[in-house]
This record gives sequence, C-alpha cells and structure tokens, in this order.
Amino acid sequence: MSDLKKELYSQCLNYVQKRMEAAQLAINEAQKASNDDTKSSAGDKYETGRAMMQQETDRNMVQLNEANKLKVALNKINPNIVADKAENGSVVLTSNGNFYIAVSAGVLTVNGENYFAISPASPIGFKLLGQKAGAEFKLNDKIYHIKQVI
Repeated sequence: MSDLKKELYSQCLNYVQKRMEAAQLAINEAQKASNDDTKSSAGDKYETGRAMMQQETDRNMVQLNEANKLKVALNKINPNIVADKAENGSVVLTSNGNFYIAVSAGVLTVNGENYFAISPASPIGFKLLGQKAGAEFKLNDKIYHIKQVI
C-alpha cells in the first residue's frame, strides 16, 4: 500500500509544481509586458498600464508564495511511513470517500480509485486527524465511518 501513498504524494508534488510554474510564467509575462510598454506622449496611459502590470505581478507573487507553502508542507511528509491513526501523509478510506491528508489538490486518481487530496487544516482534515479504523464522525450532516488508515 505504500505504492499508493507514493503515487498520491507524487501527484500532489506535480500539482504544486505546476502551480508554481504557472505563477512564475505569469510574473515573467507581466514584467515583460511592463518593460515592453514604451512611454508615449500620453503619460497617464503609460503609468496606468505599468500600475496594472505591477498589480498582476503582485497577484501572481501571492500565488507563487502560496504554492511554495504547499511545497514546504509536502516536504514534511514521508510517504513511506504507515501509521495506525490518521496523520499528515495518511490515506484514509471512509464510507463517504477516500482521503489523502497532505495539501488541498483536488481529486487524484490512482488505479481507477479517486482520492481527495485535503489539507489537515480543512474541516474534513481536522476531523480525520488522530482517528483510527472503526471510528466515526459527523460532518455537514453526514456520518463518516473510517474503514482503514494507511
């Protein structure tokens, strides 16, 4: 089963890497557009364009920083460790879906099975942490029965 965790970890890492690359590309494009914008006789138009490019760069810097935080969180996970209770890096199989506690990366598919990559700080992640197989909890009027913790 550690192959499952390694694959989920790899998919999360790939997700974060793509986010980082997209943000960096957008920053580079905004800076290039700002540098290519030549000053015309209409000074206000030039300043407005540069201000808009700076806002775009700032927005993408925030996205890059968020992706870096996700990468740091992933770096703290060892996919080879198997625990009997849910923790960061655990795969938790429940009656209402399968979860990989790592970072919020959406739905990941391994061998035809779907797994929700969730943050431990998310509401469901918070409920799962520390739980063992056989435990139950309620979230949003749904009862989750934990079948297995990997």
